[in-house]
Amino acid sequence: MNLTKREQLTKELFKHWSVMTFYERFEHLVALALTGLIAVIITVALWRLGNEVFRILVLDAFDPLDHAVFQTIFGMIMTLLIAMEFKHSILQVLERKAHIIQVKTVLLIALLALARKFIILDAKEMEASKMAALALCVVALGIAYWLIRERDERELFGIAARKRQQEEAES
Repeated sequence: MNLTKREQLTKELFKHWSVMTFYERFEHLVALALTGLIAVIITVALWRLGNEVFRILVLDAFDPLDHAVFQTIFGMIMTLLIAMEFKHSILQVLERKAHIIQVKTVLLIALLALARKFIILDAKEMEASKMAALALCVVALGIAYWLIRERDERELFGIAARKRQQEEAES
């Protein structure tokens, strides 16, 4: 019998629901509510992006060399990407693939937010000290993300090596 992914997740949830603590159930319900709310926000933002692109392309005289147009459109696209990544991290909690707080995901979202900031900022009006501070934040977040990814890979490699050693010892 082939079950859809949603049916499999529902079946797995009910299987785990009875062994969950009260707080784990609460966490799960909050994550479910957040997923729904973020889905609504993403839908509205996508609708507004579509309207803005339509307005610029059809109603206004679209000037492909106008930097402000690109800043506006790509800023809106980056906002959507940030919201989608945030929703994806919550979906991982609902699918029981991750715990509530994933530092790597938070760092990734922060990097996306800073990338968005660089896309929409007007360098002519930005002070050099603020630009340097933003750049330093990107470097710091990038290093932190890299360190956590390296730790995760070493941990994963260690688990795989121990499992292989255990299998060799058993045979």
